[in-house]
Amino acid sequence: MNQHILIKKPTIVNEGKSFVADVLLIDGLIDKIGDIDIESNYKIIDGAGKYLFPGIIDGQVHFRDPGLTHKGDLYTESKSAIAGGVTSFIDMPNTVPNILTVKSLKEKFEIASKKSLANYSFFLGVNGDNIDEVIKMDTSQFIGVSDDGLYFTKKGNLLADSPEKMEKLFANCKSIIAIHSEKEEIVEANEQAFREKYGEDIPAKFHPVIRSTQGCFEATKRAIEIAKKHNARLHILHLTTEAETHLFQNDTPLKDKKITTEVSVHHLWFSEKDYDRLGMLIKWNPAIKSEKDRKGLLKALLDDKIDLITTDHAPHTLEEKEKPYFQSMSGAPMVQHTLNCMLEFYKQGLISLEKIVEKMCHNPAILYSMTKRGFIREGYFADLTLVDLNSKWTVTKDNILYKCGWSPLIGTTFQTKIKQTFVNGNLVYDDGEFFEQEKGKEIEFGSRNDENTTA
Repeated sequence: MNQHILIKKPTIVNEGKSFVADVLLIDGLIDKIGDIDIESNYKIIDGAGKYLFPGIIDGQVHFRDPGLTHKGDLYTESKSAIAGGVTSFIDMPNTVPNILTVKSLKEKFEIASKKSLANYSFFLGVNGDNIDEVIKMDTSQFIGVSDDGLYFTKKGNLLADSPEKMEKLFANCKSIIAIHSEKEEIVEANEQAFREKYGEDIPAKFHPVIRSTQGCFEATKRAIEIAKKHNARLHILHLTTEAETHLFQNDTPLKDKKITTEVSVHHLWFSEKDYDRLGMLIKWNPAIKSEKDRKGLLKALLDDKIDLITTDHAPHTLEEKEKPYFQSMSGAPMVQHTLNCMLEFYKQGLISLEKIVEKMCHNPAILYSMTKRGFIREGYFADLTLVDLNSKWTVTKDNILYKCGWSPLIGTTFQTKIKQTFVNGNLVYDDGEFFEQEKGKEIEFGSRNDENTTA
């Protein structure tokens, strides 16, 4: 199953340091880090001049399996992830059916065991229909519960819109509660005002006005207040505004934080100036907002008020995206290109490699208490990404791996390239070639204070 693989002389980026060393992988684990002699049975990977990161852990994706597999599925989207250096992901519950029961959750794990090339876990969905059942469960068995995306099913499914539901859940839930934070009443009032002016075909540039800063800030502020009242573990998904960043703290180690948040890469990459060029292709909920917000999010990420970088990878067909405003689906695919986006910021001098690894590898493992993942350490799972920081390429329709076949980044030239990706010690991606014999594993997790998830 697993070869003995020796990665020679890469620059390892790990736990705040960058240094040159060899890395030996045996039986799925990192066996040794240091100056390692070559043996006859070793497969050698030349890492000289390249950078070795822990495998990227994406804490929020929508891979559409089951039920929406015309957009993407656990095979196609995990393959895209692998090509982007992502070795583990947590998928959201807004599939068909919505993942609202333990039975449907187990069925989704079973699908992933047969299809996913990357390691996987899944949120249990929570909404107004099943909240009473969820609070009776031992929720510590789940990596987290979330309402994200469930508002597409019907109105009233956003927890942030219902203080009563948040009170009930936050008082009783023992797992991380990851929520989509917008006030639907504010959004709906804005929608009505723009509908009266433009009809059904509202220009995309008004999306951040409709799904406004006010709607996000008020929802996040209220959710944090209720979470603090009940000492709950609240995680705010895909933060979009500079104003919200001031609601979070950076004076506590992540392993001890009760209130955490993330930024999705598209909210760092795009801003309102891009709507005229890309239109509905960059229609996300919450919306991409102003340049001030984009810069404020990056500052909060560097200041450790924002804990993770995710993709919120959410593929739709082009036909679904190019419809008029109210019919156009929100979300877009990003998982193949998120590390390249962050490395562009590194090239621009805006963020260090060590900080990228902290936010995309270490912190997801710590926040979700993942067992022996997220770090380059002896005895840990050999989830690794080898990157060439000086290799230009351009995103085209021909090199996109998403099942939906498009990306808002088409035409973008990146200066960095993912060369190899290892999952559980298996070389699954090698400079454009895939090796799919071994599937990913279910992500195991434990207490937030376990030694194996803390630096």
